[in-house]
Amino acid sequence: MPRLAVLLRAVNVGGTGKLAMADLKAALRELGYEDPKTLGAAGSAVIGAGAKPAAIEAAIETALQSGFGLKTEIFVRTHAELVAALKVDPFPKMAKALPSGLLVVFLQDDPKAADVAALRARISGPEEVAAGPRCLYVAYGEGMGRSKLTGAVIQRALKLSGTGRNWNTVQKLAELTAPD
Repeated sequence: MPRLAVLLRAVNVGGTGKLAMADLKAALRELGYEDPKTLGAAGSAVIGAGAKPAAIEAAIETALQSGFGLKTEIFVRTHAELVAALKVDPFPKMAKALPSGLLVVFLQDDPKAADVAALRARISGPEEVAAGPRCLYVAYGEGMGRSKLTGAVIQRALKLSGTGRNWNTVQKLAELTAPD
């Protein structure tokens, strides 16, 4: 059974979308996914499932809405997709020196070059961005906390919703989804 990464958007971040990871794990188990594991508190999990990612996303979104009143988007990625995102690595120095400051924003689709260029033009700080396979890389050299390059700014510019995970988390998800 393939292992898949399940990424919840805007959960347990800034006081919004509260969901205990034990509840997420229980909901995933109740949906019939094999050996669900959660990673951290921001809505990352790994499951065993044979269904298509789009069907899994819809099932989990529905279950969280009905079971917890939580309306959020779900992004499912395969091991191959996680590895592909890590291979692109447009900011290798940052990935090595400050992996917690390098964010991979997993998107619904590939970002359009013109939208990425428009986003770059709006950046007023030291942040850098680069497009990847159904993702955007954001290098926060001075940290994310005070940056004006927020998720909302990124989503408006790209006209795509997404959810971000730092480089360390993406690496760990790739490890956890690797075939035995």
